[in-house]
Amino acid sequence: MNLEMQQFKAEFFKALAHPLRIRILELLAEGDKNVNEIQTLVGSEGSAVSQQLTVLRAKNIVSGTKEGNKVIYTLKDPMIIELLAVARHIFNNHLVDTITILDKFKEDEEEVSTSGN
Repeated sequence: MNLEMQQFKAEFFKALAHPLRIRILELLAEGDKNVNEIQTLVGSEGSAVSQQLTVLRAKNIVSGTKEGNKVIYTLKDPMIIELLAVARHIFNNHLVDTITILDKFKEDEEEVSTSGN
């Protein structure tokens, strides 16, 4: 069971491992959208958006429902919104750590330049 869960997680995160797919998920977190809406919002060609939506559909991360001549995409699981928020927090934590290191580096350089005078 543990191996199956690890395999699921690996495949799941592989499906998320593309900036355009992440952007699409962020847009769908705001509400359901069709391909044209997504394409306009991301500023990318329809073929690129469709290709990424195909990957997300294959991994059951999004679903598409045909309405007339359009397919409306939605997140399969609202927990994706929380996952994206957690990723944003992790990024911010890394950013804070990097800024702290740079500030310390700058302080050390200033100390060296003032002690050398």
